[in-house]
Amino acid sequence: MEWIKKLHGSTVGLDTAPLIYFIERHPTYLRLVYPFFESVERGEIQIVTSMLTLTEVLVHPFKHGDQGLADLYSDMLLNTGHLIALPVSAKIAEEAARIRAAYGVKTPNSIQLATARIGNATAFLTNDRGFAPIPGLEVIVLEQVLAGP
Repeated sequence: MEWIKKLHGSTVGLDTAPLIYFIERHPTYLRLVYPFFESVERGEIQIVTSMLTLTEVLVHPFKHGDQGLADLYSDMLLNTGHLIALPVSAKIAEEAARIRAAYGVKTPNSIQLATARIGNATAFLTNDRGFAPIPGLEVIVLEQVLAGP
C-alpha cells in the first residue's frame, strides 16, 4: 500500500481507533491497518502514542469483563517493539493546551496530537475527522484512505 510505504523510516502518532481495528479485526479497516502494523513489526515504521490510548482501549473489555482482551491491549501498548506509549507529562499537557487553543480540538485529541509532536512524529494515524491538521504533522484518516484519491 502506497500510503504505508510513504511512512517507512518515520515515526507515526497513533490514535486509538486504528489499534482497536487491528486487535479486534475490524471487517472494514483491518485490510488497511494490518499491513501498517506489519511494517511496524518489521521496524520500518515507529509508533508513538499517548498512555491515554491505554485508557481508551481498556474501557470496552473492562465493561464486558473480557480480561483476555484487556491483557492483549495492554501487552500491545506496553511491550511491543517500535511502539512507545508516552505518559501525559507536563510538557505534553502544555503542548496539548497550545494545540487546543490554536485549533479548537477536544482535550483527548489535543493530548494525542501533542504526544505525536513531542514524540517527533511526522504523521498521525486516526479515523477521527476531529483531528485538526497542524504544521509538521500529516493527519491520515483511514476512512479517506479507504475512499481513495
